[in-house]
Order: sequence, then C-alpha cells, then structure tokens
Amino acid sequence: MAHPDPGTRYAERGKAPMDPAPRKPRILLAACGCVAAIKFVKICEYFCDWAEVKAVATQASLRFIDIASLPNNVDLYTDEHERSFWRKLGDNVLHIELRRWADLMVIAPLSANTLAKIAGGMSDNLLTCVVRSWDHSKPMFIAPGMHTFTWRNPFTEKHLMSVDELGFCFIPGDDSMAEPSEIDSTVRVYLESRPLRLN
Repeated sequence: MAHPDPGTRYAERGKAPMDPAPRKPRILLAACGCVAAIKFVKICEYFCDWAEVKAVATQASLRFIDIASLPNNVDLYTDEHERSFWRKLGDNVLHIELRRWADLMVIAPLSANTLAKIAGGMSDNLLTCVVRSWDHSKPMFIAPGMHTFTWRNPFTEKHLMSVDELGFCFIPGDDSMAEPSEIDSTVRVYLESRPLRLN
C-alpha cells in the first residue's frame, strides 16, 4: 500500500493536499543620512508587523538612528558588514545576498546625496551597491527626506526624473519625508493590488 509523502498534509481523506502557509514578504528597509532618519526605528516597527525585515543604513544615517531601539528581529547592515562579509574568492557578496533575499526595497528616508548617487549610477557604499544591482522586476520605493530648499533645487527634480524612469515608486511627503504610517500603508496598498510571487 502506498503511503503519502510525510511532508504532505491532507485536510480530509481523499482531498487535495493543503498548501503550506505562505511566508511573509521579505522587505529590505534602508535609511540615509538626514534628520528624518530619527523615524527609521518606527518605520521598522510598522513593517515588522506583517513582513520579514532586514535593514541597511548608510554611515551618515547612524548618527540619527537609535540602533538599540530597533526591533529584535531586524538585522541592521552597514558598510562595515559589506567589507567584512567577503574574505576570499568564492565568498558571497553582501549586497548581492540582500538583493536576492528581498522581495522589495524601501529607502526611507532617501537623502539628496544618495538620490544624486543613484541617479548617476554610483555605488560607493552598501546601500547604493544594493540599488545598483537591484532586480527591477521587484518593487523599489523611495521616500525622500531633505530640507525644503534642497527639495526645490532643480537638481532634485532631475534626479527624481531619472529614478522614475527606472520604475521607482515615489512616496511623497509635505516638504519632508512621509510619516512612517503613510510609508507602511502605501506599500501595503501597492501589494494588495499587485501581490508578490513568494517562493
């Protein structure tokens, strides 16, 4: 007599096997060096309610982020991790591993400096290396955070147009970064209309 695979569960005798519970979306959150980064912990808390979260922080953002207050299940990666992750030929590269792991990415806040780097194709730190190697079939969200005068500078408009052409999803704020709750709800609404293929 044939026995069912022990890894397969049946709801009732003679019925099709039940699908395993779907995993949570994997979201890579990133913060850049501007005052709005003081809200990064709150952003992580919102996303941790419904997703698996890993975080990337630029060196400049660390002066604004209270690392000790991050949720316990959030791993935070910095440029130091990128440098120490690879030791010899054949080792994995951190920014590639993060890119593979993530279903989508949210940069909040996105500083004027990092926006300019991304628009110009630069990749001189962990965050910009992830963006430069990003699979653009996956969603990428940006929530800029910068001074009003910087926001109104013609360069900012040009840089935003460049990343828009790459398909980035823009989360606007009122002369500042959108509130953490708005960032969270924007991504959730997006995913409700365009569900991710989670494997």
